[in-house]
Amino acid sequence: MASPTVGEYLLDRLRQWGVDKVFAYPGDGINAIVAAFGKAGNQPKFIQARHEEMSALEAVGYAKFTGKVGVCIATSGPGAIHLLNGLYDAKLDHVPVVAIVGQTARTALGGSFQQEVDLLTLFKDVASDYVHMVTVPEQLPNVLDRAIRIAVSRRAPTAIIIPTDVQELEYSPPTHALKMVPSSLGIRPPDIRPDDEAIQGAADLLNEGKKVAILIGHGARGAAAEVREVADLLGAGVAKALLGKDSLPDDLPYVTGSIGLLGTRPSYEMMRDCDTLLTIGSSFPYPQFMPKEGQARGVQIDIDPAMIGLRYPYEFNIVGDAAVTLQAMIPLLRRKDDLSWREDLETKISRWWKTMSSEAAVEASPVNPMRLFSELSDRLPENAIITADSGSSANWYARQLKFRSGTRGSISGTLATMGCAVPYAIGAKFGYPDRPVIAFAGDGAMQMNGLAELITVQRYWQEWPDPRLIVAVLHNNDLNHVTWELRAMGGAPAFPESQSLPDVDYAAFAASLGLEGITVTTPDNVGEAWEKALTADRPVVLDVHTNPDIPPIPPHTTLEQALNTAQALAKGDPSTWGVIKEGVKTKAQELLPNKED
Repeated sequence: MASPTVGEYLLDRLRQWGVDKVFAYPGDGINAIVAAFGKAGNQPKFIQARHEEMSALEAVGYAKFTGKVGVCIATSGPGAIHLLNGLYDAKLDHVPVVAIVGQTARTALGGSFQQEVDLLTLFKDVASDYVHMVTVPEQLPNVLDRAIRIAVSRRAPTAIIIPTDVQELEYSPPTHALKMVPSSLGIRPPDIRPDDEAIQGAADLLNEGKKVAILIGHGARGAAAEVREVADLLGAGVAKALLGKDSLPDDLPYVTGSIGLLGTRPSYEMMRDCDTLLTIGSSFPYPQFMPKEGQARGVQIDIDPAMIGLRYPYEFNIVGDAAVTLQAMIPLLRRKDDLSWREDLETKISRWWKTMSSEAAVEASPVNPMRLFSELSDRLPENAIITADSGSSANWYARQLKFRSGTRGSISGTLATMGCAVPYAIGAKFGYPDRPVIAFAGDGAMQMNGLAELITVQRYWQEWPDPRLIVAVLHNNDLNHVTWELRAMGGAPAFPESQSLPDVDYAAFAASLGLEGITVTTPDNVGEAWEKALTADRPVVLDVHTNPDIPPIPPHTTLEQALNTAQALAKGDPSTWGVIKEGVKTKAQELLPNKED
């Protein structure tokens, strides 16, 4: 039997690592690898996106929701370049992704050959933890194994580059000789436990606090039970950074919800008034929403030493696995006798959810965008996976959706790239084909790349045991989030040439692909549309015509922001009266529910 080629051995090694799906797009820079898929019976499965950026973002979504390494493959030159945005998303959100890219033949390197790009330099930043080129077959197992191990252990993107002629060579393993590097499969990450002195000191600090606030991020997802017990012992409230929205359910009475510009008033007020802060698995970057320096004593727990001690002057910066660290700390914590702080928080949280319902019910033409999210909260399947795009949809995702135990969700947290919701949803669906997946995307994101990626959905959906993949489009013909930023931060009126979008019939586009398309133009039809989508026998696009004048009001609107918005309107913003009308009606809801208490 002939020895395998390098391309064939590459796929075999991926299979040995347990990789059964790769998100990819073909090109002549990876022809030998593509041919190897054919010989291997499409194992691992080659999932063809419409664009290499989508391949990378699908790998990110797959890795975020499954906890496994995501793998994407692209050709040399432009294909490799297209991967970058998705890989930066992985880098900034700390997600393990391995990129495998082709390169021109070794004999042509340095000769300005077609599609020759210095890929080692190109990937040097985004894959700074590990990027290498395979120049001889004997290198391959070591380079691939290290790329996977480093991606998993450091929760980062890595990259390997394989020239076209190397892919075609007969594979030969490294020999038992000098300057050969043998390799092996597998990695068993440790449970990182801090020292007893740090645990005792942190516990003493927390025991002394009378108004304890807890902030959790994605790093606390595996420690939900421990976070609950600590919050109960300390009589604390729990705020969630955006990437930690699914780390603890929102139906717990002491969970204040999201924090920051997209956050809730209870989270803002808890941070404003607390005397002690415990941060677990979060690098939330906005200090203006943290306690003022000197106001609160603090403890941070994070598994990544590079992210410890950031954002706030913590007294104990503890490097450790969240669950292991909290398990060691819990026996040292004393249960609070005075629960007035917790009780006050729970009252505020209850009022906040009433406010959210009232704001979603504010009349708007055609549809108040908050209603789209609020109506789903009442119908949310317990095992649903939710993605949201960057932009105004992220506002309502953060505030209006009430996650239950078992609900998963994510967005592009740190890079905040447009166009992530649909590829994230596709990646999630390949990770969990038996669970319903829901993506919220603005019409700008849909026009950027979501429409094209519906073709990917059309290609694969019949393979999924649960066919439900719902894409809800906030259709307002406006790049709405930036429009509001122009008003609130720059005091500039909306500029139609940059902000207005062409009108597209998203439901009709979906129907043209054989998917279900549902158009919603009145508020009373929103609930019915969700019922239909959640019971559909195929993927659905909800084309919801929303009002662009509903303001994404921060939990604490500053005087400067209010003045800037007023100045923008006075300068001739085309939506002046709509913004004033909807803004007054929406802001008023923050006071109305309190009259009932």
